[in-house]
Amino acid sequence: MKLATLRTAGGSTTAALATGADSYLPLPATDVGALLAQSEWRMVVEKAEGAAASKEQKFIAAGEAELAPLLPRAGKVICCGLNYGDHIQEMGRELPEYPTLFAKYADTLVGANDAVEVHGSGRVDWEAELAVVVGSELFRADEDQAREAIAGYTVANDVSMRDWQNRTLQWFQGKAWDGTTPVGPLMVTADEAGEHFDVRGYVNGELVQQGNTSTLVFGPAQLLSYISQFTTLRPGDLVLTGTPGGVGMGMTPPRFLKDGDVLTTEIDGIGRLDNQFRIHAPLPANA
Repeated sequence: MKLATLRTAGGSTTAALATGADSYLPLPATDVGALLAQSEWRMVVEKAEGAAASKEQKFIAAGEAELAPLLPRAGKVICCGLNYGDHIQEMGRELPEYPTLFAKYADTLVGANDAVEVHGSGRVDWEAELAVVVGSELFRADEDQAREAIAGYTVANDVSMRDWQNRTLQWFQGKAWDGTTPVGPLMVTADEAGEHFDVRGYVNGELVQQGNTSTLVFGPAQLLSYISQFTTLRPGDLVLTGTPGGVGMGMTPPRFLKDGDVLTTEIDGIGRLDNQFRIHAPLPANA
């Protein structure tokens, strides 16, 4: 099944089942994360489908709602850097023994078609990524347990402010900017998703990134298992798995997003993000 979080009239949000007929079936939860927190969430969806079939519940046409961030209240947003072999090479590093991890906050997340406002950075870079949605609690799990706990997969872009990221050896300050990480449009449940995914990124329609998750150094289950050794993962948490080669910082000369650029992130079988950037250049030092 394919699940989304929608903004509805009045500004509220609801979890919804994408029907494949250009419409959504609203579900009794404020967002996909809240739905997954219900232990019998699949039965909740099935019950809503039954009510819709008997015309007790109405569908929402795609044109009548906006796509909100899939997990607007994610308790944990954990990202893996340097996880594709080609990206590691373009950044001039050796293959890692352990995952390079950093965290974001739910405040960073925006919807699949939302505009992205950036104030204070002149080196805004793109990182197209597969993201994993946690479906059940994990603590000190092995890989098999971690694999069973994957609710599904979605699309993300770990937009990075390289000027801030490179101020120190710690990446956090260049990664956790409010309202700069698009996620969505849907979560495809693990039972319906493939094993590997083609990940692509475009700037104004120009292909700049392309990779397949089969080349990840640390796959989704491996990442979840590793993370769960030191922190509990819970339903609705989000793990970004890293980006393939083609980031702007790795180009010669380096290239970064400009005001008005449209960043598209696409994964076959899941969907695409289309986000226009409004970049407000930092003030001069003597301003």
